[in-house]
Amino acid sequence: QVQLVESGGGSVQAGGSLRLSCAVSLTGYSVYYSSYCMAWFRQAPGKEREGVAGICMGGSSTYYADSVKGRFTISRDNAKNTLYLQMNSLKPEDTAMYYCAADRGVQTVLSPYEYNYWGQGTQVTVSS
Repeated sequence: QVQLVESGGGSVQAGGSLRLSCAVSLTGYSVYYSSYCMAWFRQAPGKEREGVAGICMGGSSTYYADSVKGRFTISRDNAKNTLYLQMNSLKPEDTAMYYCAADRGVQTVLSPYEYNYWGQGTQVTVSS
């Protein structure tokens, strides 16, 4: 069983920064946090959920959507079982509910269909 809890969302003006965190809890058969791929997704009202950034192989491989490259940085602290998303130079179009997700055996890291474990989401609002 995998439980994910996001935090760190909020309201910020364009050009500002936020850091999202996702605390990972593994119980029972689910062990070896570092064996999971993890990713951040976002969903704005009326839009499909889209992959923002992902990280696999214990943190050695990272993936980003073109829209956030150079502005967002994904990282994970395996000792603390926590995933982070540092978001800089935020734009109004970054406004969305942000979710973290985790699973093993992921092939397409930024596809939401690859993940069975999801957090409840944290809202990010960027004003112009």
